[in-house]
Amino acid sequence: MLTRRLLAGTALALPALRLARAQQSLEWVAGSLGGGWYTMAAGLSALIKDENPDIQIRVTPGGGLANATRVNRNQSPMGWGIDAFAASARRGEDPYKEAHTALRCLGSGYSPTEHHFLRAPTTPDADMRAILTKPGVKVGVPQRSSTDEMTLQRILRYLGTSPEKIRADGGTYLNGSYADIAAAYTDGQVDYLYAALAKPAAIFTEIAQGRRSGALVAFPADIRKHLIDQYAYAEGELPAGTYPTLQSGPVPVTLMDSVILVHESVPDDIAYKITKTLIRNRGQRLVAIHASMGAWDPATSVKYQGLPLHPGAIKAFREAGIAVG
Repeated sequence: MLTRRLLAGTALALPALRLARAQQSLEWVAGSLGGGWYTMAAGLSALIKDENPDIQIRVTPGGGLANATRVNRNQSPMGWGIDAFAASARRGEDPYKEAHTALRCLGSGYSPTEHHFLRAPTTPDADMRAILTKPGVKVGVPQRSSTDEMTLQRILRYLGTSPEKIRADGGTYLNGSYADIAAAYTDGQVDYLYAALAKPAAIFTEIAQGRRSGALVAFPADIRKHLIDQYAYAEGELPAGTYPTLQSGPVPVTLMDSVILVHESVPDDIAYKITKTLIRNRGQRLVAIHASMGAWDPATSVKYQGLPLHPGAIKAFREAGIAVG
């Protein structure tokens, strides 16, 4: 009798054990709290779970530069990355010290990321070069190791200056979260704000409606060209009306794009299901999560050459009729 009870109990427990084994839990390292990446990762994670109950994704804050290393080391098996920086990570080029050979991706083009440079309404200079090279400039920029901050450092280097020189000349180079630097701008601690966020970015929309507005600064043609030629950025634009009170027309800017990074050990079926869900929901469903994802095109996504596609993603794209090289 006891043996039969034990066997019956074991039989009842087997479905639960199978469910536990089938449940896949992943960590998705995104961006700073309050930023577009975090919002998009949270929305996509909920969508993926809705259509694939066996996949549980937990979103955690991160940064564009550090995410590639975190995923390569499998500390987080999934993460947002920036196309140009992910390619550098794969090759082990500056700012990375070693080749990130475990990186794979689910394609790119998920969210074009525009670089924004905002000046306070009382500041006299409207030219980026004049602003960043003048003594006493007070600028807020995201945390060190972020792609935003690294890009601004590259611009400063091109202009013959640096964060250290800004501080030595009596200026302020304030690092912080998006929320922190937006608050510093609103409170007058800094007069300029630099951030790379998919449009329309929440912090700039809130500033436009707040007590201290401002004006977006165009990226000069030579700076845009330098970033393209030296670091594989792209040219972009903040169309007229993106932030009605911050611009009087289109604003030319530097552009990056987002890639979904995964570690090579992510099971093929998980990468397949995630990618299939993204393909199936392209268009309005992705727009409902974040407007910047509206332009995502799977046929273009697979053309990214910076990282190898994960085999599971290749299967999903091919099933959708998309040619994968």
